[in-house]
Amino acid sequence: MRRVEDWEREAEWRLPAAVLTYFRQGAGAGLSAAEAAACWDAPRLLPHVLRDVSAVATRTSVLGTGVDTPILVAPTTLQRQAHPEGEAAMVRGAAAAGSLTCVTSNAGVPFAALAGPAPWWVQAYVLKDRRLTAELLERAKAAGARAVVLTADTPVIGQKFGTGPSVWDTVPPEHLLANIDRRGLDDWRWDKAADLTPATIDWLRTTTGLPVVVKGVLRPDDARSCLAAGAAAIWVSNHGGRQLDGAVPTARALRPIAEALAGSGAELYVDGGLRTGRHALLALALGATAVFVGRPALWALAVDGAFGVQRLLTDLTAELAHAMALVGAPDLAALTPDLVAE
Repeated sequence: MRRVEDWEREAEWRLPAAVLTYFRQGAGAGLSAAEAAACWDAPRLLPHVLRDVSAVATRTSVLGTGVDTPILVAPTTLQRQAHPEGEAAMVRGAAAAGSLTCVTSNAGVPFAALAGPAPWWVQAYVLKDRRLTAELLERAKAAGARAVVLTADTPVIGQKFGTGPSVWDTVPPEHLLANIDRRGLDDWRWDKAADLTPATIDWLRTTTGLPVVVKGVLRPDDARSCLAAGAAAIWVSNHGGRQLDGAVPTARALRPIAEALAGSGAELYVDGGLRTGRHALLALALGATAVFVGRPALWALAVDGAFGVQRLLTDLTAELAHAMALVGAPDLAALTPDLVAE
């Protein structure tokens, strides 16, 4: 069984320096990016004993799609810099592990290349030109996207500092925004919109006819507002520490949001620093329906393409099942908040 750290070490010598820096980089001084995993390491567990765990099941569903594991793949940009097949290999590898991928709207492959039985969602940055956003999402839906994930924490791009060459000096144009026809259009049209409101949720839902997940939520009051506006699920995220440096770690934000949404029927997801099956168990016990990994999936993609992604997710799921047996949980429904010490 390979740990996430093993995948990362091997990816280090496979990736160009500028790409490696971009994948690892956090905003500002990198405080939020650096502390994420440690915040999942900190909580302690209160396991049950004398529970029948002769069979442990990790199967669940997300927005009606059955998956064999609650460990899913988060959207990340420049996947073709990690592997020539980019998002196509990521989706295929995740599906082989019984998982699901959220594909970025910045994808470097056409959505049509993802068409098939493998389940995936599309992440959306709403652009200043709403028509371009609608066209992109129409292409995604036609290719089989099952949900829209609205990234809500990017009214402006977080500041990032570096001393080496920028990845943007070397990335081929075709490795980015492959699903937007930018020919003859002014640059401002595909800039990210800064005027989003809860009404944007309903616009996306009615425009696409797909369920809308709101990603980037860290506050219970915002989570409730998103549900009231028509969101099907909430995704607790601080963008991998790449937006507001010093934003609360998702490991600390999850429980209050789960408590605020109790009884609503809404699904709840989380990402940010999850590196082990025990981390996933903690998140699920605190109220998450599923967890998402971003950087670990990039390392696995860079090392071994679709097979690397499959193996990463399979190993993390095996770690989760092992930890479930040790806390006395035969299935995901048995992962409850009382398993986590205050």
